[in-house]
Amino acid sequence: MEWWKKSVIYQIYPRSFCDTNRDGIGDIKGVTSKLDYLKELGIDVIWLSPVYESPQDDNGYDISDYRKIWDTFGTNEDMYELIEEAHNRGIKIVMDLVPNHTSDEHIWFKESKKSKDSPYRDYYFWKDEKNNWGSYFSGTAWEFDEKTEQYYLHLFSKKQPDLNWENPKVRKEIYDIMKFWMDKGVDGWRMDVISSISKYTDFPNYEEVSPDENYIGDYHTNGPRLHEYLKEMNNEVLSKYDCMTVGEAPGSTPENALLFCDKDRDELNMIFTFDHMDLDAKKGSSIGKWDLEKLDLVELKETLNLWQKGLHKKGWNSLYFENHDQARVVSRWGNDREYRVESAKMFGTILHMMQGTPYVYQGEEIGMVNAYYEIDEYQDIEIRNAYKDLVLDRKKLTKDEFMKAVHTISRDNARTPMQWNSKEHAGFTEGTPWLKVNPRYDEINVEEALKDKNSVFYHYKKLIELRHTDDLITEADFNLIDKDNKSIFAYERRLDEKSLLVVANFYEEEIEFEIGNEFKLDQYTLVLSNYDEYNKYENTIKLKPYEAIILKNY
Repeated sequence: MEWWKKSVIYQIYPRSFCDTNRDGIGDIKGVTSKLDYLKELGIDVIWLSPVYESPQDDNGYDISDYRKIWDTFGTNEDMYELIEEAHNRGIKIVMDLVPNHTSDEHIWFKESKKSKDSPYRDYYFWKDEKNNWGSYFSGTAWEFDEKTEQYYLHLFSKKQPDLNWENPKVRKEIYDIMKFWMDKGVDGWRMDVISSISKYTDFPNYEEVSPDENYIGDYHTNGPRLHEYLKEMNNEVLSKYDCMTVGEAPGSTPENALLFCDKDRDELNMIFTFDHMDLDAKKGSSIGKWDLEKLDLVELKETLNLWQKGLHKKGWNSLYFENHDQARVVSRWGNDREYRVESAKMFGTILHMMQGTPYVYQGEEIGMVNAYYEIDEYQDIEIRNAYKDLVLDRKKLTKDEFMKAVHTISRDNARTPMQWNSKEHAGFTEGTPWLKVNPRYDEINVEEALKDKNSVFYHYKKLIELRHTDDLITEADFNLIDKDNKSIFAYERRLDEKSLLVVANFYEEEIEFEIGNEFKLDQYTLVLSNYDEYNKYENTIKLKPYEAIILKNY
């Protein structure tokens, strides 16, 4: 079995993880200093968000030199030391590949801008006229350059011009970068917005809106040559290393996900789906993620079931609720006050017992929560651009409406500094943190979690141990139970005569759940619970607020 199928991956957002030089920003040495903590948790792989040279317009996803570590994070030698020390502890390192765009301060783009005759001109997309494609960070996806009197494409910030993968020289540049780091010992790649690297080069307007209105839709992803490029990448680079790959692929369905990760296609190992994380965005809204509605549990179960069924025995799932782009799930869909610990454990239980590779985002393992800041306390370019666009300019939302969405789903909720202890700045830094520390750090921190054997940390540690030791979790079929139940998330993992049951109360009201006559509860034993005991009689389970249990019959 491929090593990544039994692995649990821990994502680190370096600028918020641990600062060792008192400048208020996390660094590579900070990651190295916490490897023993991660070893104790039991994770197998660290995924590092970008650590390369960057002007930091989008916190490192705007890269100006792919082969050099950003000075604020440290040196290349620090990175090599991290790889070695992680490997010494049996932990692999996955880096973040950003192949869709560079920084506008990258030498390729600087040369590209000089003239229409520059040998680097077609490293990017330059057009005499713009179409109505919108940027994910609000506004148009085109920026006018006065010197050459053309527009360049940027699906994200105007300081993140999109690379032209139609140019074979660009593709070779990216492949050489990958080889550089893998030859240094890197074990794989998380590929940023990989589904956008192929463009519709006739650049058609979106017909859903007028030509002068910016729009985001199908032309932003899954372009006509995407899988040709991924096959080439696999042939030129990935097939030559024992590595793991996961692609960020917005716009994917279980069906087209198999184009990326079907084991016979020789492209990627898995992708990140967004289907389940977009369910609380109001359908058909003109303002996207900022227009929220209450999560429908039945819809969440149906969506996850489609991915579990759709990829079983053909592809592979990535399992996550949190990352650097997603808010803290305990605050978003759970209860981050009275039942913070219980709901944090419940979300972990639901996720980790599915088939796929689980991803733990830094702080998730101690139940970190959202930060309820004022607008000027946030740093994220997405928040600031959306506020200007939706509240100040177009007045699509009131400030209160926008801030309610920000407090629920915004990216900076996940980017607040890691909470190590109850000392000043949560032990993250002895300087002034780049982003305000969540004020609940004195209550929620690693030091407290490690002292409490009933903490979220030790629950996650047990979930990870189960994945390492029980092949059923990796291999078994997934069967949703009582799919229309509006309060209970329950499923079975079955392999031959072995059965694993996961039953979770998704809300804070106590509830009785009748599981059905086909499951004889007296034949099942308790594997793990987020309470001291669970109550059952015959085939009915009485579930406490956010209670989650794992039962087995084998």
